[in-house]
Amino acid sequence: MDTGTHLVVGLGLAGLAYVDPAVASDSALATAVLIGTVLGSQAPDLDGLLRFRSNASYIRNHRGKSHSLPAVAIWTALITLMLAVLFRGVSVPHLALWVFIAVAFHVFSDLFNTYGTQAFRPITEKWISWNIIHIFDPVIFSSHLIAIFMWSVHMAPPAQIFTVLYGLLALYYVWRTIVHFGVARRLKLQDPQYAPTHRYILIPTIHLYAWNVVKETEPNHYTIGEFRNNKLRWVDKVRCHDHAAIDATKSHPDVAAFLYFTSTACAEVKEHSWGYEVRWTDVRYRHRKQYPFVAVVLMDKELRAIDSYVGWRSEGRVEKKLKISTYNP
Repeated sequence: MDTGTHLVVGLGLAGLAYVDPAVASDSALATAVLIGTVLGSQAPDLDGLLRFRSNASYIRNHRGKSHSLPAVAIWTALITLMLAVLFRGVSVPHLALWVFIAVAFHVFSDLFNTYGTQAFRPITEKWISWNIIHIFDPVIFSSHLIAIFMWSVHMAPPAQIFTVLYGLLALYYVWRTIVHFGVARRLKLQDPQYAPTHRYILIPTIHLYAWNVVKETEPNHYTIGEFRNNKLRWVDKVRCHDHAAIDATKSHPDVAAFLYFTSTACAEVKEHSWGYEVRWTDVRYRHRKQYPFVAVVLMDKELRAIDSYVGWRSEGRVEKKLKISTYNP
């Protein structure tokens, strides 16, 4: 989920903590739990600081080790220890429990979107993305805002408010999961070119009843579509190029990080007077007829890297950084 949603979830879990008699009867512990759940709901995303090192480092590691099984325990221990020092005398086991719930819920909820996590490290480094909930879900975010408002104006005890909220959200997650699998089945029925060898990826959008679809018909051949109003519509086809310049970029740190993260990468090459421009895209992400998650490498005629960029592109951002249109080595 996005940072804002993780924040309101942290506040929501602090309200839910009032179901714990120890929290409800001790204001100091309740305050420590509030701080702990907010910090715990944010802690795994501290790997965002890797952006200051490089985009490649961030892309390769974001939601990796920081979201792993050992990391959940480490974040819980660090936050609990800090708060136990600041709030001496509070029940450390109860504090640790709610901090753990906040950290674990962060990692668990991230499994439901397309970006995914490496939540089962060190057992496996596989990126796990269930493609069920959009990274920003208006239902989850707005329902938390309503519940937090109700808590702030004392409309009802927090234990009641947030027990109802999380009960409903549990049902919401189940409903979204059922819808996901139902739509996945309908894709094969509605696709006139369906073949058992085709691989379909169903991607949630911010709209509850709209999904993006990626179909891999054969290696390096993708068809991109939309499922809206119970109808499948194909909107684009992507054919990956095959070129020596593309193969040469695979060992470049920016491209290596990009390929480590995604299994739906597609490359194209453009030849210039000074060399080659190789552009990798992740075909899962399509916005306004473009694929904004890219890795671009400029190479000379001898296939030596000149400049590169990896990350999310905005209009003209890649071209401006790399100065592709005016490049003259």
